[in-house]
Amino acid sequence: MSKYVCTICGFVYDESAGIPDAGIAPGTKWEELPENWTCPFCGASKADFKEQHSAVPPAPEHTPSAEIADEEIRELSFGELSALCSNLAKGCEKQYLPEEAGLFSKLADYYKSKTAFTDENNPEALMAKIQEDLSTAYPQSSAVAAAETDRGALRALTWSEKVTRMLNSLLSRYEKEGGAFLERTNVFVCEICGFVYVGDEAPDICPVCKVPKMKIAKLQRR
Repeated sequence: MSKYVCTICGFVYDESAGIPDAGIAPGTKWEELPENWTCPFCGASKADFKEQHSAVPPAPEHTPSAEIADEEIRELSFGELSALCSNLAKGCEKQYLPEEAGLFSKLADYYKSKTAFTDENNPEALMAKIQEDLSTAYPQSSAVAAAETDRGALRALTWSEKVTRMLNSLLSRYEKEGGAFLERTNVFVCEICGFVYVGDEAPDICPVCKVPKMKIAKLQRR
């Protein structure tokens, strides 16, 4: 019998063991699980699981391209500037710099007020950007960090890639189900790594960065 691993949180579904507590009997094949079944730990869809093999193939080598350099020097949008300032505000809070944190928060709110909905904000455009990141940006960035033996960068990239895979999973569900799967439930975001969880209650620990529940904030509906 086979085992399948969640690419986001690492949960392993073992066909021989099943999940008796969730009503999945031992011996239940992967194909027999409902299509809307999700990871019991992080909520990822079946599409985010990969069959576990004994031999792990080596990761392909990637080299930075000129396109990445061009991307780094382009002008940021208002939405990106808002997200950047918001992250800087949180960083200042962790360094006990309340005045600087307040200023960055004001900048984040200002840029957010200037952000308009465009075609680039629709689910299809977001999915395309996410796929580009997963197929190109993350492998290339991880290769550079590994070559420099930068463990901090590798950890940040690992967390970020898992969060991006979760966003990809949620957008895929949105494409199939519309906003129905978000009704009568809550959305939570980890304040440390950005992991997004949809459910009635936040998980006890973040499936990605392992911080406790108190660091997972509930989003307020507009």
